[in-house]
Amino acid sequence: MADDVLAARRVEASSIVNTYMGWSAGASFIPLPFADLAAVTLVQIKMVADLAKLYEVPFSRNVVKTIIGGLLGSLVPAGLARGASSLIKAIPGVGTVLGVLAAPVFTTASTYAVGKVFIQHFEAGGNVLNFDPEAMREHFKAEFEEGVSKASTSTKAAA
Repeated sequence: MADDVLAARRVEASSIVNTYMGWSAGASFIPLPFADLAAVTLVQIKMVADLAKLYEVPFSRNVVKTIIGGLLGSLVPAGLARGASSLIKAIPGVGTVLGVLAAPVFTTASTYAVGKVFIQHFEAGGNVLNFDPEAMREHFKAEFEEGVSKASTSTKAAA
């Protein structure tokens, strides 16, 4: 494939990830505990479906859902914080405010990381069926940290 086609595909892939980061942030504002996490997972699955279409690879919703769960499981401390930011919404009054403030950073960072690892995998000729979450854990963690930085920067810019 020509370099200009690859470059155009990368730009489109980044645009897809950025779009779904916004959707994830929005989903994190759902005030119901764990409904926000379910919505973010659906957003991430849809993002991977769009990336798979872009890279012309087969897509399986159930396989991707399992992969995303495995990747997020590699972020145990951050994953606990993500779950805690959802659960804290159950505390009347202040819980909703605290949960809503913490959740967008975690959800946008995880969406960014999921998108980036799938882009790398698809560009290397992989598909969802041969994706190895264990082999991608360290890369996923690094992308998550980059996503936290991006989410924190955009949150400060919006304030």
